[in-house]
Amino acid sequence: MSQSFAGQNLKYLRKLKGMTQEEFAQKLQIKRSLLGAYEEERAEPRIDVLEMVSDHFRISLDDLLRRDLSEPKGNYLAKRRQQKLGSSESQVIHFVPMKAAAGYLAGYADEEFIDELNTFTLPMLGNGFFRAFEIIGDSMLPTPSGSIIVGQKLDSLDDVKQHAACIVVSRSEGIVYKRVSRNPKAKNKVILTSDNKAFQPYEVNAEDILEIWQGQMVITKVAQQQRWDVGQLANLVSNLQEQISSMKKSMN
Repeated sequence: MSQSFAGQNLKYLRKLKGMTQEEFAQKLQIKRSLLGAYEEERAEPRIDVLEMVSDHFRISLDDLLRRDLSEPKGNYLAKRRQQKLGSSESQVIHFVPMKAAAGYLAGYADEEFIDELNTFTLPMLGNGFFRAFEIIGDSMLPTPSGSIIVGQKLDSLDDVKQHAACIVVSRSEGIVYKRVSRNPKAKNKVILTSDNKAFQPYEVNAEDILEIWQGQMVITKVAQQQRWDVGQLANLVSNLQEQISSMKKSMN
């Protein structure tokens, strides 16, 4: 009987997505302990589980069972890369969902990890290197939770426009969407500010920042659009007035 690679391929694909065993087991509708047994090759994966993995990763059952997908020249990676190269007429944007945030912090510089993220294209973007991130929470209202921020990669903090909305990837805070400004009294500090004034600004060390992506587009569902109340609008106007006043003082 030929060797089955199903167990080790399940582990490989799970790690590519930056998912824990618990998260992957929930997606496959099985217990975490059973997934562990599959990955450690103490049990053969059921056919219904393999079919779900096949559908989710768009990979054939034959490849899943008979090929070692972790090989650099493996059939699975070769096909995926070829598909992405075929989309070169538009900007190919890798998408980082919130569930993959932890994996992204570990694999942001790993070409194979990035290659396995889902992608989409947007023809209206100009030149540059772009990536999309899902945001969760109310700190950047009126941009609602669940929105996707398309950001352009910046090479350094010096390239960030003052108070620009950015995806900031750092060792200390993970992946956050905030307005970025420099602290004039401490060049090694960066101030992150929310649009929702219920959240206080805070500082991070510049050396802790791994990547910074300046926001270019916001993608959200119409049904998720949230309305501001009078109090929120008043806070926003007050904050804008303070920013304008501060800018005028710095120019004088």
